[in-house]
Amino acid sequence: MDTGHMVWAVMATALVLFMTPGLAFFYGGLVKAKSVISMMMMSIGSIGLIGVLWILFGDSMSRVANPGDFAGNPFGDFALVAADNERLLQSAFAASFAIITVALISGAIADRAKFGAWMVFAGLYAVLVYFPVSAWVWGGGWIQHLGESLGLPDVIDYAGGLVVEINSGAAALALALVLGKRVNFGKGVHQPHNVPLTLIGFGILWFGWFGFNAGAAAFGDMSTIGVIFMNTFASSAAGILGWIVIEKFKDGKATSVGAASGAVAGLVAITPSCANLTPGWSLLLGAIAGIISAYAIELKFKLGFDDSLDVVGLHLVAGLVGTLYLGFFATGTGLFTGGDLGQLAVQLIAALAVLVYSFFAALIIGFTVDKFIGFRIHSDDELAGIDTVVHGELGYALEAD
Repeated sequence: MDTGHMVWAVMATALVLFMTPGLAFFYGGLVKAKSVISMMMMSIGSIGLIGVLWILFGDSMSRVANPGDFAGNPFGDFALVAADNERLLQSAFAASFAIITVALISGAIADRAKFGAWMVFAGLYAVLVYFPVSAWVWGGGWIQHLGESLGLPDVIDYAGGLVVEINSGAAALALALVLGKRVNFGKGVHQPHNVPLTLIGFGILWFGWFGFNAGAAAFGDMSTIGVIFMNTFASSAAGILGWIVIEKFKDGKATSVGAASGAVAGLVAITPSCANLTPGWSLLLGAIAGIISAYAIELKFKLGFDDSLDVVGLHLVAGLVGTLYLGFFATGTGLFTGGDLGQLAVQLIAALAVLVYSFFAALIIGFTVDKFIGFRIHSDDELAGIDTVVHGELGYALEAD
C-alpha cells in the first residue's frame, strides 16, 4: 500500500468511527428528554465492547479458510499479534463497521431497555451474528462465492447492504418484538425532544458515510473512488426529495427530521451498490428508497411492533431496496444494463439468507437475555425517566434560581 492509499485508509477509518457518535446524536435527539443519556450510551457502549471483541477474535472470525465454514477460527490471530501494519489498518477499518452495525440496532428499543442487558445482547449478537455474516459476505464465505457456485454473477455488497443494513434491520425487528411496546405507544405520541441534536447527528452520519462507502477503495481499486463518492452524494440528495414529497402528500408538511431520514434512506440504499451504478441510476435509487421508507415506517403502527426509531423502516427496507436494485441496474450485469436475471437471483438469495438468519438469531439471543437477566426496565421507571434510573444522570440539568 503506497502512502496515498494509507492516508486515505486512515481518514476513512476515522470517518466511519465518527459515525457512531453521530448516530448517538441522531438517535438521542429523537427520544424523550429523560431517555437521551440511555439512548446515547447504547452507542457508546457498543464502541467499547465491539471494539475490544473485534481486536481479540472478531477479526479472525470474520475470515474463513473455506467457503462452507460458518465462521473463522477465533484463535487464528488472537488479539492480532501476527498482523502487519497494513493488515492492522484494514482491521481497524472493518472494526468500525462492526461497531456501527450493532449500535444501529439500539434504535429499535429506545426508552425501555436496561443498559446491562443491551451490552450482553450486543456482545452475543456480534459473536454469533455479525462476525459470521461478515465472513460469509466479505471474508471468503459462501455468499462471496455464491455466484461462482451457481454459474451466475458474484453477489455485490460493496459497503454493507447485507452485512450492515439488512443485518441490523432484521435484528432490530426481532429485538423490538422481544421488548414489546413502550408505555402509551401510538402514532404521534412519542415526539423528538431535540430536533437540532438529531440534525447534528445526521450531519455527522452524512459526513462519515463518504468514508463508509469509499474507504474500501484504499485497500483495492482506487479507480472507482470518484463514482463511489458521486453515487453516495446523488442517492442521499434524491432520498431527501423522495421522502419530503411523500411526507407533504401524507401529512401536509415536510419536516426537517423527514428530510434527514430521507437522506439516510438514500445512503442506506446506495451502500451495497455505490461502486456498481452510474450517477443517474443512483439518483433514481435514492428517490425510490426515500419514497418506500417514508411509507415503510408506518408499518409498525399497522402491524403492532414498536420499532422506536424506525430502524426497520430505514435500514432493513432501504437495505433491501439497494441490494435488490443491483439486480436490475448494476453496471454490466443488471437486467436492464447488459445482464440478465442472474444478478437479481444471487442478490435475492443473499438478502433473504442474511435477513432470516439475523432475525431468528437475534430473537433467540434477545429472549435468552430477557429470560435470565431481564431486558426491559419497569414501566414505572420508564415513565419516571430511564436516564436517572439506569445511569444516574440527566441529559439536561437545569439549576433553579
